[in-house]
This record gives sequence, C-alpha cells and structure tokens, in this order.
Amino acid sequence: MVIPSRLTEYLVAAMVIMLAPGPSVLFTIARAIAWGRKTAVATVAGNAAGMLVLSVFVALGLGPILQRSELAYKSVQWGGGLYLMYLGVDAIRHRRVHAADMTNQGDIAPSVRRSIRDGFWVGALNPKAIVFYAAVLPQFIDRERGSVTAQLILLGSIFSILAFLSDGTWGLLAGTARQWLATDPNRLEKLRAAGGSIMILLGIAVLISAIVSG
Repeated sequence: MVIPSRLTEYLVAAMVIMLAPGPSVLFTIARAIAWGRKTAVATVAGNAAGMLVLSVFVALGLGPILQRSELAYKSVQWGGGLYLMYLGVDAIRHRRVHAADMTNQGDIAPSVRRSIRDGFWVGALNPKAIVFYAAVLPQFIDRERGSVTAQLILLGSIFSILAFLSDGTWGLLAGTARQWLATDPNRLEKLRAAGGSIMILLGIAVLISAIVSG
C-alpha cells in the first residue's frame, strides 16, 4: 500500500471538514437531543460505515480516471470547490429550518438496529462526504507513486475512522447537553451557520490549490 506523502496535511483537512457541522453531524445532534447518547452513538456507527462504503465507490470510479487524466483531476478540483461553497451558502441560508428539524424528531426512540441503518444511509448519501472524497482527497494523492485507487481507499478509510470519533464526540456532547440545546433554537442556528462558513472557506481553499497547482 502506497502511503501518500501529504498524509499529515490530509489529516488536518479531514478534521477541519469534520468539525464543520454538516448533514451527518446535524443528524447525530438531532437524535442526541431527541433520544440521548445511546441512539446518537449507534447512529454514528452506521454513518461511519456508510461513508466507508461511499469512499470505496468513489475511489473505484475516480481512481482510474484521475490516474490517466490531468484534465479530469483539475475538473474535479474546480467542481468540488464550487460545490462546497454552494453547500456552505445553503447551510447558512437555511440554518433556521435545519435548527427546527433538529428539535422535531418525534417521541419514540428508534432501536439500535434502526439507528445504525438510518445512520448508514445518511453517511452513504452525504453530499459533503461525496464532495470531500471526489474533490479534496485527490489533492493528497501521489499520482506518480502507485495506484491512485488504492490511495483513495486508504484516505477514505482514515476519514471514516476519524468521522466515527468526531461525530461520536458530537453525539455524546449533544446528548449530555440536550436540554440546553433544545431550549434555544438560536444556538443550533449558530452551529449550522458556523458549519456553513467552514465549508465555504474549505471550498475557497480547494479553488486556490487548483489555481496554484495549475
């Protein structure tokens, strides 16, 4: 297995985007507020598994293309950077709706199995994760050192592990402070706005990287 030379930089970028409250984090926080830490952690476990499966599919599809085509590599960077910025703006614009959704999950707690299943599909269909795997991961591979597909799978696996730890922490904290979060929608709105701002900054960083490397 080829270890990309920029692995340390990748770990920093991965943690930055994971700390930004995106769909997976908001889903976890919503369940923590509604049903507590057990449900939140089960949701996170399923979510991490879904993101791992997603990373493998993206790697198998993109890897061979990026290995052969510089144009495809640049297109992925530009498209991904712009889409990250779009997701950030959308998060800020709809922060009030998202905050309301997080406090209206229903009264009956799902089973652990159901929580894992629901988390899996949120992770597998997470637009932020798709963009990260397709646009950000390729910046940290070494195209001349070996299989791009294998490198993407490695980086995606690392991301899934870090996501479990990060989102799990969000779930535990939100489950502990569930009453404090649920009683003031402004707190959840600010959380969503902060996540949107970080996604915009990350999208700008991706575009700058594409310009500099071009």
